[in-house]
Amino acid sequence: MPGETSSAALSREAAGSEDLARARRVLAIEADALERLGRAVDQRFVEAITLLAAVKGRIVVSGMGKSGHIATKIAATLASTGAPAIFVHPAEASHGDLGMITPEDALILLSNSGETAELANLIQFAKRHRIPFVGIVGRARSTLAEAADVALVLPEAPEACPLGLAPTSSTTMMLALGDALAVALLERKGFTAEDFQAFHPGGQLGGRLLRVRDIMHQGSALPVIAASARMAEAMITMTAKGFGCIGVLDDAGRLIGIVTDGDLRRHMGEGLLRQTVAAVMTAGPKTIRPGAFAAEALNILNERKITSLFVIEHEQPIGIVHIHDCLRAGIA
Repeated sequence: MPGETSSAALSREAAGSEDLARARRVLAIEADALERLGRAVDQRFVEAITLLAAVKGRIVVSGMGKSGHIATKIAATLASTGAPAIFVHPAEASHGDLGMITPEDALILLSNSGETAELANLIQFAKRHRIPFVGIVGRARSTLAEAADVALVLPEAPEACPLGLAPTSSTTMMLALGDALAVALLERKGFTAEDFQAFHPGGQLGGRLLRVRDIMHQGSALPVIAASARMAEAMITMTAKGFGCIGVLDDAGRLIGIVTDGDLRRHMGEGLLRQTVAAVMTAGPKTIRPGAFAAEALNILNERKITSLFVIEHEQPIGIVHIHDCLRAGIA
């Protein structure tokens, strides 16, 4: 900084180096915790997935404090990947929110110590109504682990906090284990990209999962013409359809070429309108299938520096997608 002494600059540089060292130490400790968790996962994880996959109602996730924040994220991930789930705050559960839980549900309860007092009523309610639950817990010998139908016990790992107090490594393991449960359930249920898009209709993520068939123009909007037609007719159709191009069909209705504004400029002359479309077209245009992701169409349009792309099924054009269609759908 202007005007600061060399000693001050050195002091700032030293402090920055220490901060980087601290960051790398925390990440290394938490990465080691995840490796331990990966080695610790066993048959109980399979039992947990079997229990959760059989749920007819919802998966209710709960935890207190930092574990509660992780539980909220796990519930959101489950819900977005085909396993209906909600977060219930354990303190609110004791004041009426137990009514949100039904015998057709299952619980996932999180507690590093396994002795979180606020979870007691949830555990008692589950036992009384025979509601199965999975415990994600840091201690095998704890109330939560012993009460759970399936206890997923986190391996021993030091917290990244130098005081050993702030939940860091433990919550990282809980979060990762929740992701593992969600993904395993997703795959066991055969959850597809189309299913995912249905739950994410808004935003860039939803847009990127749209298929070409969802945004293409078809039917009477399709700009096509026979190869034997004259360019005078082709130009009228191009102007009317507004895509800046026209697809060229053979006698069997297959797409064999395309005429673009660029082709018109290259063949500009007094005899252009009398020429056949076949004489002016560019053969073998780039196409895409209707089931492709719309993001794939946008990539082709950008790479080829073109504005429109014909959609082909069984060699015949069934639609056309314009770059503006991709942009309007939020694909970028």
